[in-house]
Amino acid sequence: MGSSVATESSLLDSSSTVSKSTLPSVLQRQTENLWDLYSMGRKLGQGQFGTTYLCVEISTQKEFACKSIAKRKLISREDVEDVRRELHIMHHLSGHPNIVTIEGAYEDASSVHLVMELCAGGELFDRIIQRGHYSEAKAAQLTRTIVGVVEACHSLGVMHRDLKPENFLFSNHTEDAALKTTDFGLSVFFKPGEVFTDVVGSPYYVAPEVLKRHYGPEADVWSAGVILYILLSGVPPFWAETEQGIFDQVMKAELDFVSDPWPNISESAKDLICKMLNPNPARRLTAHQVLCHPWIREEGVAPDMPIDSAVQSRLKQFSAMNRLKKIAIRVIAESLSEEEIVGLKEMFKMMDTDGSGSISFEELKEGLRKVGSNLMEEDVRQLMDAADVDHNGTIDYGEFLAATLNLNKIEREENVFAAFSYLDKDKSGYLTTDELQQACIDLHMGDMCVEDMIREVDQDNDGRIDYNEFVTMMRKGNGGIGRSSLRNSLSWSLSDHLMAG
Repeated sequence: MGSSVATESSLLDSSSTVSKSTLPSVLQRQTENLWDLYSMGRKLGQGQFGTTYLCVEISTQKEFACKSIAKRKLISREDVEDVRRELHIMHHLSGHPNIVTIEGAYEDASSVHLVMELCAGGELFDRIIQRGHYSEAKAAQLTRTIVGVVEACHSLGVMHRDLKPENFLFSNHTEDAALKTTDFGLSVFFKPGEVFTDVVGSPYYVAPEVLKRHYGPEADVWSAGVILYILLSGVPPFWAETEQGIFDQVMKAELDFVSDPWPNISESAKDLICKMLNPNPARRLTAHQVLCHPWIREEGVAPDMPIDSAVQSRLKQFSAMNRLKKIAIRVIAESLSEEEIVGLKEMFKMMDTDGSGSISFEELKEGLRKVGSNLMEEDVRQLMDAADVDHNGTIDYGEFLAATLNLNKIEREENVFAAFSYLDKDKSGYLTTDELQQACIDLHMGDMCVEDMIREVDQDNDGRIDYNEFVTMMRKGNGGIGRSSLRNSLSWSLSDHLMAG
């Protein structure tokens, strides 16, 4: 290869990528300067592309949330289109009382900023845990809101595609605060009868037809059904130690109504869950039909008797482990640098054996073999088709970056170790209550019950978390799926080579 390989800058100017030198307009219009209108406060959250901050409108002193997306991270045209689509969908759905309101969008040389309504009342599960008592009637009320949002989205030709409890926030801390849906980053417009094939969502909540790559809006009803199952039992219906294990359980779609607390849950609730979690999307209830079900209707048949306190305890454990993982992910996200692209560049050079500046099918197949992949030829062909955005039969450098930069960095050994080391302030080799509490403060992650986090992850019950326990927790299948699992497959096939590099 050597000197005949095209340079990075020339490759980045290819038609399928966004040139880093120019960082073209995402919003495609001139906007006011965000900093003239808002002052930025503490960090509220961290995503793959964007960081969300508290922001205050200077003229009114009203608080909002601002999601700032670094344009340098928008590697492909698809990434840019995703941001535009998220903004368009939020405007399209604007006005619904249970959907977070978009206030404005701004762009400067380095970032796109989406200013949104601030939901300061916390996540759905937190509110349930804090209440201390809870009934089927309350679960029906919350589900009515969630499915009401799904019905509104579907009636306006939008599929959410990432419904999960973390994406439902209360507007404030009052008892009667509105429950709001957030994060439309994976949402898409759809037409009746349109079929989607890209695998997106979160493992516990993904519908079987999504894993089969042939789905429509019915998948949102499945996700809402999973949330309902968790609301009533404290655990997901499809559970395993790994992401693949969860997918296997989703495909089987066998529901447990035997274990506690199900013998004490009403038959009407179980009937609704079965109809929302029907593995055949054609026979699954629509969002409107769910809202007409006797259990979910206002003044319906859902009992107002308190649900067994053990359910809340399990819900607390399920939520706690996810939260510790969120802390670790935050640490990892903040430690990633642009230098990681260097490793991908070297990998591209390794595969581009003829120095043409693009990877052919044969080069991809041979490159995967070199890094120890045992994929079948038809799987390699699928990877090729997924990465080859412009369908010219080869993968150029920009397409390669877009397909591999989104790999699940969470489970990379050096990142897991770096996160553990960051949290282990006294370098004792263990994470303690005090250290996790300090991490919550340092990372502005609010008031979390760190005792619950430790209890859920601490396998040897010594009151602290060692590195092996931390690794086990990080490898459990509760992450998210990106826009294309083929991208993830390609990334996983290459991750060992990246680490070696």
